[in-house]
Amino acid sequence: MTIRHDGITAEWLGYATLRLASDDTVVYLDPGRYGVLTGEWEPDTPGVGHPPARDYAPRDGDIVCVTHVHHYDPDGIRRVASEDATVVAFDGINVHATDRDLDRFADLDYDVRTVSMEAELLVDGVPIWTMPAYNREDGPNVRADGSPIHPKGIGCGFLLALDDTRVFWPGDTDVLDGHAELDVSLFCPSIASSFTMDRHDAADLAEAMDPDLVLPIHYNTFEALEADSGAFAEDVAKRGVPVVLDEQ
Repeated sequence: MTIRHDGITAEWLGYATLRLASDDTVVYLDPGRYGVLTGEWEPDTPGVGHPPARDYAPRDGDIVCVTHVHHYDPDGIRRVASEDATVVAFDGINVHATDRDLDRFADLDYDVRTVSMEAELLVDGVPIWTMPAYNREDGPNVRADGSPIHPKGIGCGFLLALDDTRVFWPGDTDVLDGHAELDVSLFCPSIASSFTMDRHDAADLAEAMDPDLVLPIHYNTFEALEADSGAFAEDVAKRGVPVVLDEQ
């Protein structure tokens, strides 16, 4: 399903993959992983809300943004990026700090621009801002030894203005100071049960942020990410914030 909002379209393609498009520009956020773009994805629990898997390789993306190493999938990028695409990637992505065999950014046949977790840039006429994305040490997303699953410095979130419509994908993060003050039209939070803000925290943030529309993503791809999206949508709607689901 394609969501139309304020002159752009948005489509959740599975896991953290979000496609945004105006009349002139196509942007992808965190494309790929877990078979969501190859047609191989299957839910751990039957019947959960999630976009269906498909062999998806349009290669129409003008800009591809990558928040952190967990969402870095070179094959996914190659499936969505056009020949002259610009890849905007967090500069702390270390392909050697993972058990996956990953191409370096230098091995990608695209213009790659690396960004810090507090950057501002213009790519193909699209203003892009980054902000920190991490799990707090005093929050719920910590390991047994107390260390955050996503420590500060592991990644970033992206806020971008596509045809003046400001879209925010926070990345894999808890709710952090400053999120509520952002000027956002389309808010695309994770509502997963692990690793990120959950549906309750995301609903609280949506109420505080007061965007024009909320489109949750990054849930139900596998068991650890399971979430009751219907309950989330009901919660947000009761707070007077428009919300939409894009799932099977």
